[in-house]
Amino acid sequence: MKALVMEAVGKPMVVKDWPEPECPADGAVVRVEASGICRSDWHIWQGDWTWVGFQMPMPIILGHEFAGVVEEVGKEVKTLKPGTRVVVPLSQGCGVCEDCRTGHSNQCFGAGAGGYARYGVLSHADFNSVPLPDSVDFVEASSMGCRYVTAFHGILDQGQVKADESVVIYGCGGVGLSAVQIASSLGARVIAVDLDDRKLELAKRVGASDVINGRKTDPVKAVIDLTHGGANVSIDALGIATTCRNAVASLRKRGRHVQIGLTTQGEKGEVALPVDQIVFKEIQFVGSLAMQSFRYPAMLSMVERGRLQPKKLITETIPLEKAFGVIEQMSKFENVGISVINQF
Repeated sequence: MKALVMEAVGKPMVVKDWPEPECPADGAVVRVEASGICRSDWHIWQGDWTWVGFQMPMPIILGHEFAGVVEEVGKEVKTLKPGTRVVVPLSQGCGVCEDCRTGHSNQCFGAGAGGYARYGVLSHADFNSVPLPDSVDFVEASSMGCRYVTAFHGILDQGQVKADESVVIYGCGGVGLSAVQIASSLGARVIAVDLDDRKLELAKRVGASDVINGRKTDPVKAVIDLTHGGANVSIDALGIATTCRNAVASLRKRGRHVQIGLTTQGEKGEVALPVDQIVFKEIQFVGSLAMQSFRYPAMLSMVERGRLQPKKLITETIPLEKAFGVIEQMSKFENVGISVINQF
């Protein structure tokens, strides 16, 4: 099969022939019909997250936002059948550890990969499989694989966003735009902040009530003015020091900050925060990582009913050969919306 292969940190990924994956005894092989291109893969290509012990073996096929059809199941798989349409979860829990048994399989760190190829693997298939409704096509499903589910978990589960609240979202990449749409669907007033008017225009189209270009105005002051004192919830969807601090500073008393964006070489996981203000204002600061597989049906139900429309975030579909070009663009924050591979 053809696959986009990462051979070393910082070096161009190449499309080459690669052996088809073997089916694990408790897993499944999925014929990939669509695969989203996520900034997390840019982070890996840059060699980020070594400061938290993250290291990928090389060479490797990245890609963790994919959907397709189950081609083969292992001999230990009891419920999943070949021919089933699935979306493959980013976090593939083992199903037996304490995190999985207590409902936090997103903390199991059995992350999936291999979507930049015609065939990928679903681990622990009975525990992790997420059947895809017939009304949701593969391209739309793949756009939900990481960024959308991460935003869903961050907005609903970690942020506990309510209909009458104001939510400010810093960074209008894939995660940020997903968060805009999801928070808006709940009835919240959403304020989107970015430095690129193209991204802010898309944010307005998918539900932002107000947009702020941080290059042209002080975003913290603008948020406080718009909300008469600060937002109820802030989201840092990018992960650089400036957006993290600005997001926290944009909150009103007893506000809640959700940290979704992960840092790069500039921060190496360390960001200075206004601790005294966090104490005096009783601000809550919570992290949010991916989403458990059992939460996917709730999200997919909202998509089926038209409450969520992730397809509006997709700006292009491309062949596998053009995927690395999209990843390269992420170094300059040039990408608008979500790019999906649908030609293998």
